[in-house]
Amino acid sequence: MDPSMGVSSVTISVEGMTCNSCVQTIEQQLGKLNGLHHIRVSLEEKNATIIYDSKVQTPKTLQEAIDDMGFDASLQNSNPLPVLTSTVFLTVTAPLAPPWDHIQSTLLKTKGVTDIKISPQQRTAVVTIIPSLVSASHIVELVPDLSLDIGTQEKKPGSCEDPSMAQAGEVMLKMKVEGMTCHSCTSTIEGKIGKLQGVQRIKVSLDNQEATIVYQPHLITVEEIKKQIEAAGFPAFVKKQPKYLKLGAIDVERLKNTPVKSPERSQQRSPSYTSDSTATFIIDGMHCKSCVSNIESAFSTLQYVSSIVISLENRSAIVKYNASSVTPETLRKAIEAVSPGQYRVSIASEVESTSNSPATTSPHKTPLNTVSQPLTQETMINIVGMTCNSCVQSIEGVISKKPGVKSIRVSLANSNGTVEYDPLLTSPETLREAIEDMGFDATLSDLSEPLVVIAQPSSEMSLLPLANESDKMMTPVHNKEDTKTSSKCYIQVTGMTCASCVANIERNLRREEGIHSVLVALMAGKAEVRYNPTVIQPSIIAEFIRELGFGATVIENADEGDGVLELVVRGMTCASCVHKIESTLTKHRGIFYCSVALATNKAHVKYDPEIIGPRDIIHTIQSLGFEASLVKKDRSASHLDHKREIRQWRRSFLVSLFFCIPVMGLMIYMMVMDHHLATLRHSQNISNEAMINIHSSMFLERQILPGLSIMNLLSFLLCIPVQFYGGLYFYIQAYKALKHKTANMDVLIVLATTIAFAYSLIILLVAMYERANVNPITFFDTPPMLFVFIALGRWLEHIAKGKTSEALAKLISLQATEATIVTLNSENILLSEEQVDVELVQRGDIIKVVPGGKFPVDGRVIEGHSMVDESLITGEAMPVAKKPGSTVIAGSINQNGSILIRATHVGADTTLSQIVKLVEEAQTSKAPIQQFADKLSGYFVPFIVFVSIATLLVWIIIGFQNFEIVETYFSGYNRSISRTETTIRFAFQAAITVLCIACPCSLGLATPTAVMVGTGVGAQNGILIKGGEPLEMAHKVKVVVFDKTGTITHGTPVVNQVKILVESNRMPRSRILAIVGTAESSSEHPLGTAVTKYCKQELDTETLGTCTDFQVVPGCGISCKVTNIEGLIHKNHWKIEENNIKNASLVEIDSSNELPTSSSMIIDAQLSNPVNTQQYKVLIGNREWMIRNGLVISNDVDDYMIEHERRGRTAVLVAVDDELCGLIAIADTVKPEAELAVHILKSMGLEVVLMTGDNSKTARSIASQVGITKVFAEVLPSHKVAKVKQLQEEGKRVAMVGDGINDSPALAMANVGIAIGTGTDVAIEAADVVLIRNDLLDVVASIDLSRKTVKRIRINFVFALIYNLIGIPIASGVFMPIGLVLQPWMGSAAMAASSVSVVLSSLFLKLYRKPTFENYVLHARSQLGQKSPSEISIHVGIDDTSRNSPKLGLLDRIVNYSRASINSLLSDKRSLNSVVTSEADKHSLLVGDFREDDDTTL
Repeated sequence: MDPSMGVSSVTISVEGMTCNSCVQTIEQQLGKLNGLHHIRVSLEEKNATIIYDSKVQTPKTLQEAIDDMGFDASLQNSNPLPVLTSTVFLTVTAPLAPPWDHIQSTLLKTKGVTDIKISPQQRTAVVTIIPSLVSASHIVELVPDLSLDIGTQEKKPGSCEDPSMAQAGEVMLKMKVEGMTCHSCTSTIEGKIGKLQGVQRIKVSLDNQEATIVYQPHLITVEEIKKQIEAAGFPAFVKKQPKYLKLGAIDVERLKNTPVKSPERSQQRSPSYTSDSTATFIIDGMHCKSCVSNIESAFSTLQYVSSIVISLENRSAIVKYNASSVTPETLRKAIEAVSPGQYRVSIASEVESTSNSPATTSPHKTPLNTVSQPLTQETMINIVGMTCNSCVQSIEGVISKKPGVKSIRVSLANSNGTVEYDPLLTSPETLREAIEDMGFDATLSDLSEPLVVIAQPSSEMSLLPLANESDKMMTPVHNKEDTKTSSKCYIQVTGMTCASCVANIERNLRREEGIHSVLVALMAGKAEVRYNPTVIQPSIIAEFIRELGFGATVIENADEGDGVLELVVRGMTCASCVHKIESTLTKHRGIFYCSVALATNKAHVKYDPEIIGPRDIIHTIQSLGFEASLVKKDRSASHLDHKREIRQWRRSFLVSLFFCIPVMGLMIYMMVMDHHLATLRHSQNISNEAMINIHSSMFLERQILPGLSIMNLLSFLLCIPVQFYGGLYFYIQAYKALKHKTANMDVLIVLATTIAFAYSLIILLVAMYERANVNPITFFDTPPMLFVFIALGRWLEHIAKGKTSEALAKLISLQATEATIVTLNSENILLSEEQVDVELVQRGDIIKVVPGGKFPVDGRVIEGHSMVDESLITGEAMPVAKKPGSTVIAGSINQNGSILIRATHVGADTTLSQIVKLVEEAQTSKAPIQQFADKLSGYFVPFIVFVSIATLLVWIIIGFQNFEIVETYFSGYNRSISRTETTIRFAFQAAITVLCIACPCSLGLATPTAVMVGTGVGAQNGILIKGGEPLEMAHKVKVVVFDKTGTITHGTPVVNQVKILVESNRMPRSRILAIVGTAESSSEHPLGTAVTKYCKQELDTETLGTCTDFQVVPGCGISCKVTNIEGLIHKNHWKIEENNIKNASLVEIDSSNELPTSSSMIIDAQLSNPVNTQQYKVLIGNREWMIRNGLVISNDVDDYMIEHERRGRTAVLVAVDDELCGLIAIADTVKPEAELAVHILKSMGLEVVLMTGDNSKTARSIASQVGITKVFAEVLPSHKVAKVKQLQEEGKRVAMVGDGINDSPALAMANVGIAIGTGTDVAIEAADVVLIRNDLLDVVASIDLSRKTVKRIRINFVFALIYNLIGIPIASGVFMPIGLVLQPWMGSAAMAASSVSVVLSSLFLKLYRKPTFENYVLHARSQLGQKSPSEISIHVGIDDTSRNSPKLGLLDRIVNYSRASINSLLSDKRSLNSVVTSEADKHSLLVGDFREDDDTTL
């Protein structure tokens, strides 16, 4: 009988007892309840200890019973303690049959008797008693007709009186032990603690710094063990709360018969029986497992039966029994007598075995010393994929050799294996993984905990009866009671690089006590843990994760996990509708908050996604009679598309342009006329008055009103709309800049245009007021011209920026819009399917994904096998095999099989949503670079304002000191005005002229024109640059980060080498290629495509043989049958022959025609033979595939495979007709120009880094081929972003070169994102620069073009400022004494000249020529050379602990330098030698030195 499920003891605290009558009341009232064996109430300790039948009562019902009596009862420990029971065997001594009913009722009324089983045929009774309450002798006294069986001694109850102390045997304890340095420390602890009384077993792990101890709590306490470890000199603390081991009935018997440790006694075991026999019975009438369980439990009580194994499928029972005590016929009758007595039994066979070994002793008979035997647990593993007995044998052979495995039985029929193991040495999960590594699919059965037995030297069979009892013992990991008391926490986890990290954390955390469920999100770097707060705390969970080697911190605000739902609810009419919805929803478990607005028809719901989901909430509202639907979220990334800005700058530009064209026409006309008059004056010596008269007689200078000319009126009218409508946005931007106390380009433009407009308007009004004859000089032409150019530049800039949002739109389009949710019954049979919006998918839903479909959410496969394209995350083109238990990612594409997944992350938690978020954050956080013009304006504005004010003050002072100077130079002023007014007006005119000539028209043009020309030139050279920012930024780049797949490499696998493993006379190379090519032609896997392509090239054919019975096992390989390849081989032979003839005829031109004729005869002979269509059985795949198919891989072949794998290649084995014939090495090859590009970037003074999601081996191999020394491998998309940020925080400007969706967040975050044109749309949209030609040398060219453009922009600024710097002193009147006065046309001419010179200077960029490939090669030839692996520092994930070589001493460095110089000499020599070689061989060292890898035969 199982103590944990049968008899239990619980102690309940009772408050409110005052005297002994209270005690008696409780004892009497409880005594009336069913299933209670013993009650002891203590007034002093204020508690009640109750021993009860756990099938009838629970601690909760007992507590409520005491509560009902009027006392306050509370449970001290919610987990009841199992109570040891003893079995007494009684036999009938009287010749007549005793009154069985009377005996049964008498015994069951006796205190301490829990159960009685009577067998009238055998005249025996088996009584289960609690030894601490009743003894066997007492039972015999009660029933005089029965006597104690001779084989049974009375079991001595434990020395402890208190029944609550009668605990089930053993407790497992885990302790953290610090300070251990070597194995002698572990031996010391094991030796010292192992000798303590009550300690059964101890295992100390040096690596984990922990000790696992199995002890008996009634003999020794945890504190005592801890003190003893500390006394040995090692600090120790309890890591895991002690856990009671669950024991079967047989184990309880063994435990009770176990004397406390005594080494002498352990030697004195004598076998009870000298002979055991085995009988096989055929049993008809068994229907289910409970029938099996009935028979087994009945037979487990018979002392002369050693073991019984029953098979429901075979309708058989194998019984091991003591032949001297019982006959097979008696056993047959005993089975037929088992309740309900419906079985028909026949004896199939009988085998007698005589054995003196204790191995066959009955578990009931032998007292067993537990010290010498380790604990054993048993687990069942479901195994899928076994096809024959050789699979069974291979699994049993491999697993039985694993440490800690005692025995394994694999059943092909039941597709499962039962393993007995030592829990201190291995675990079910480790065993499951070991079976999976052999190529089978293995899952642990639904039993949540393995059965614990205590091993003894008995046959395997004797343990079997326990297996079925385990069904009754198992409890699910978290039951209803647990979920009520469970809490949820979120932990930020760093350092995860791939799905295996996630699996590792989930697997290890689930083993910890008190943890109900774990869900880890790789991209978000977050673990969601549901735990029991009474057992474990979040800080301890985080510590567990840290122990596994990851960083972990508890996230404090746990609201992150709450789901928020926005719904549109239709059909509400009044406030009562609102109340009805709110009250109904809030009653639901899992809904925290609900608010419904009648006016907007919206509902806002906060809920726990683990308990309830959006579909349930919508169904609830619909069941109330309202319509509910999701609020459609705008996921178009419109906040980043710059549409509003593009619209406003376009409008601003078009308005300014419309009014600017006539203004410019007028200005050019006036310039031409002024110039004409100036030449006329010089040639004819005309006086000033005559000049003024001629000037005013011109059409545009004619006055409509006194002081107002046609020219000024037209200019004023054309300027007003530009100033106040075209320039509106400049005013807004300038106001914002001044508010933040900065002066940028906008401030300068607004200052110049406003002053020019205001001054011109005031001076015009003054002239009209004074009725002046001479028209004043106005600057109405300045604002339109300036606004046109600047608005154009801004418009183009925002168009380029707007492209960024397209990347997000492309990413969002990867998301599936709908999901097919299926309903399964308990047998996993599909009941229904429904299509729902992807936003309505809930965690835990089962979703069907068909071939070619996208995964709508992240999940775990529960049924089906398929290959999945996950380039979305990894960037790797290779599809990934998925089977039950594998995780899948939203947005990845299912390729071949239809599979069912269970949703684990939905909505914003999916990996794809995380990537969208990363790109969004990168684009919004990327500060626009402060343009050079803005920087310049910061200094230029204050300087010009200062000069202007200085000019004003200086002229006022000069005017008051010496008015004659002003009078001389202020021509045409009205004599009627006072001197003071004249002085001030003159000073103002000079100051405003300074401001206007300093107008930054050319300053505004300097950048946009150069950028326009630069981007145009880039486009001609195959480099698309999106706007000015990346073009300006690229020259500042200090670090270039390359992605690997598709950027440094081609991104598609290619066959590097074929190694033939058999003699060529048995299997020629051409035949193997023909067979392999034909077999792989049916495969859709990229590796298969690469192999077929290679075989076709080698055989020079487009058609291959016939492939039948094609089977593919994802993640392993293929098997098929190949025929009709003889034609290919003959064709190949014929071609070789033909080449031989050609070569021979070239060498011996004059020779006779014997050779060709003989050759043709040979060919004829070959053709005349009938082609035998031989069939070949082909296997192609990895090691596991070959082992599963019974092939042995020699050490040589394994070494070759390891060598290829070290170089980052995939090694594939080929077997034809069950013989290993070849090894194919396949790898993604490096682009021929990659090494050259890396070398040139380094020579430009840039740091080059390789960042890849691939493994470190492959990354190191590729890096050594192209000369990169710093590598980050196994990097997630989020890590790429973090790495780029990290480099930027070091003050470096970063360029990222990539091609995949997984690169897009990093491309967006980098200062300059460069995408390869053949890459994904998302990457191209996220990048700033796109290389159309898929040529890495264009990375160099884009940086070179940027440097040239920035240089040109700087020259433009010189041209822009030179006129201002010359014109300002003239305008301020510095050169007046020498007669140099600023004439009206001079200001306009200076402005026009500076603008024209800037535009011309920018057009010089058109002459830019991209350096040719040959130039690069000549420049770099002498210095190219591969890096040795020791020079490369590899960083895995994002951690910065690089696996670098140690720092070298002086001598080592000298040796290294000399070695490097020798290498460079050799490489020079090699480069000189290779000049003669053909173009194709120019980059032989880029692709790896494959000369050593030529096809060879082993």
